[in-house]
This record gives sequence, C-alpha cells and structure tokens, in this order.
Amino acid sequence: MIPYDKSLKDYSRKLRKNMTDAEKLLWAKVRNRQMKGYQFYRQKIMGNFIVDFYCPKGKLVIEIDGGQHYSDEGKEKDKARDHFIRSIGLKIFRFSDREVFKNLNGVMEKIWDNL
Repeated sequence: MIPYDKSLKDYSRKLRKNMTDAEKLLWAKVRNRQMKGYQFYRQKIMGNFIVDFYCPKGKLVIEIDGGQHYSDEGKEKDKARDHFIRSIGLKIFRFSDREVFKNLNGVMEKIWDNL
C-alpha cells in the first residue's frame, strides 16, 4: 500500500462527488474493470497528493488536466506530483480535458496499450 496523508480524505471524497465532465467521461470508460479487467480508482490519495485515476495492477496514474494545470503554480505542483509518482515506480499519463473530449478513442487506446 502506498502511504498517504490521511488529512486529505475529506477533500478526496469531495473531488469524487464533484468530478469534472472530462473526468466523468473517462471514468465511465475505465470503471467496473472494463479495461482488460483492471481495477481503477478515482481521486486516490498518494503521499501528499491526490491523483485523478489510479490502476494498481497496471502501475498507472492518469491525470486529466484542466486550465488550472497550465498556470506557473499548476505546472510546479504537477512537476512535484509527477516526480513523486515516478519515484514510487508508477507510470503517469497526462491528458488535457480537451483531448478527452475530442479524442477519447485515442486516450483509451493509449491507456489500453500500457496496461
């Protein structure tokens, strides 16, 4: 099990209840073991971070980036999160919310190919 900051539990629950439209769309495609039978979790706490989607068996994290990720502050936070995720041996894929809406099949293919 990956250690995590328990103080983020309430915030993680809030994020699950208030997913973005892009997150909802991707969740509909990966939930219930639809991808090669692999289990995905949403808004999973890892260390001091919350990741959008996590597949333990695939050792894969998926992040869906909205506008806040493109600010200087957002880029720095993402860099720290990515470094942590890679340091514990996981792959990370980042897709823009726009990419999820316009090229969902391409996003799904990339995830499928890396499981």
